[in-house]
Amino acid sequence: MRCMVLASDYDNTLARDGRVDDATWDAIDWLRASGRHMVLVTGRELDDLLELCDRVDRFTLIVAENGGMIYSPATRERTLLAPPPPPEFIDAMRRSGVRHLGVGETIVATVKPHDEQALAAIRDLGLDLHVVYNGDAVMILAPGINKASGLLAALDKLSLSPRNAVGVGDAQNDHPLLDACEISAAVGNAIDALKAHADIVTDREYGAGVAELIDAILEDDLDGVSARITRRNLLLGERVNDERKEEQEESETLAPQDTVALVAGQSGGGKSTLITGLMERLSASGYQFCALDPEGDFDNFEGALPIGDAEAAPKADDVTRLVHQPSQSVVVNLMRVTFADRPAYCATLLAQMQKTRALTGRPHWLIFDEAHHFFPATITAADEALPDQLAPALFATVHPNQVSRRLLDRVTVFIGAGEGAQETLREFAEAAGIDQPADMPDEVQTGEALVWRRDGDGNWTTPIVVRIEPAKTQRRRHVRKYAEGMLIPERSFYFRGPDDKLNLRAHNLVLFLEIAEGVDEDTWLHHLRQGDYSTWFRDVIGDATLADEAREIETDDALSASDSLEGIRKAVEQRYTQPENPVVPNILAPGSKEGGGTSSA
Repeated sequence: MRCMVLASDYDNTLARDGRVDDATWDAIDWLRASGRHMVLVTGRELDDLLELCDRVDRFTLIVAENGGMIYSPATRERTLLAPPPPPEFIDAMRRSGVRHLGVGETIVATVKPHDEQALAAIRDLGLDLHVVYNGDAVMILAPGINKASGLLAALDKLSLSPRNAVGVGDAQNDHPLLDACEISAAVGNAIDALKAHADIVTDREYGAGVAELIDAILEDDLDGVSARITRRNLLLGERVNDERKEEQEESETLAPQDTVALVAGQSGGGKSTLITGLMERLSASGYQFCALDPEGDFDNFEGALPIGDAEAAPKADDVTRLVHQPSQSVVVNLMRVTFADRPAYCATLLAQMQKTRALTGRPHWLIFDEAHHFFPATITAADEALPDQLAPALFATVHPNQVSRRLLDRVTVFIGAGEGAQETLREFAEAAGIDQPADMPDEVQTGEALVWRRDGDGNWTTPIVVRIEPAKTQRRRHVRKYAEGMLIPERSFYFRGPDDKLNLRAHNLVLFLEIAEGVDEDTWLHHLRQGDYSTWFRDVIGDATLADEAREIETDDALSASDSLEGIRKAVEQRYTQPENPVVPNILAPGSKEGGGTSSA
């Protein structure tokens, strides 16, 4: 479920003339029976509300006094979120002849025109207070206290996110409440300014309008409404026009309610940079994501907590525990999980993530880098664990034909990154059993992507070129991983020699240099003349500068085997620090068997 919480104002929203009718209470009961939460957010003083409303047990929590306090109907516990009103201010209001004066635990309430006395007292006493209006009602509170701050504190108590909340109200002081929620609604009797501000305006008024909203939530989790609400969409970039001049003034976005995106492209084509930018924007917007990272490429991403590393495999239970914290995104480093074990690990974690999504609506996004590690073309446990309701999710791979057909069938948007995107799209279409598009853009440049979507009827539209919104921070390759970590077999370097008599695997740069020192001259020169070293540095290590230096050495026929080896060794050691004791993979332990893997480079 996406909509886990309905946060509602009381007066003139849920209630009319202070009372909630039975039909509205019935709707609230249906909402609660679905596993969702009803949170009341009101400007009323709590004791006044408790005298007026005899069914407060229907609310998981109550935010009273316009955000000044939280009340739990189950425990009757009160939590103050603001300091009490200054006694000198209360005295000044009474001395000025204000008779309509209510004093709560964090709020002072009156009516117009007594806001003039309130503003004068604040000015004369030099107090730091602010005045909030709700029709003719006037509320005076500590600065920074409003319905939004109160709701966020309540959601924090429930370990829920505002990105899973729907807010509904009717008046001026409900603006912050609606702004804080993922989807905003105004009842039919709301003031015009709030209606113009809301995503949804109900046809009915007061509590009947709230019941109408609840019916819509229960019907389809507001998916139908969300399709036309784009302000929460994830920015991908700006469309490029046919003449390849400036970008069109039209953003290309990913909608959270239905996106299952596959990002594909050759190594070095910009996939990781694209994903980094998307992760940045998710974090900035308050969305929680869980990213599975087989190679440790995103360990340094500041907006998420890394779990696992080259020495320790992450525990699925630790990941689940962390995602129960609404603001904590997680990057799961699977370097220490063997390639063969990754689909099963993914299946276990995916099942747990689906449970937390059912209970909390989070993690909001699931991200799978190197998706073919988890969902290879052969049937695996992870493939079988793919849920029908997968969105929103993001998968990245080099070759779409290495990913399972079951996953490809769920893709709603294909994103081909960088040069060669047309060929990658054709590969995806063939692997997914989709007719290739008749019209294909002629050119996709570095920093751009070819975007191909399904429409609402499931048909694939004409691909478009998008200039990708750049990441704000430069992604740094995981230097330590390549120096001393454990690359998977198919990304390791294999010294095989001219007749494939050898099968010596280097799973990192340290072992690459150690094995290179020990192989015979013919083996070293065989790979040198084929350009295997520079290819591996460029395509796997992702270090174009190191690859260029190695390529200069490979093409210098005047260098002997020992001189070329010395040159490449120095180039590697200048850019990567060699540890004293490199990590040795389990496959090299006594009694174990060497895995297959790909050819050298």
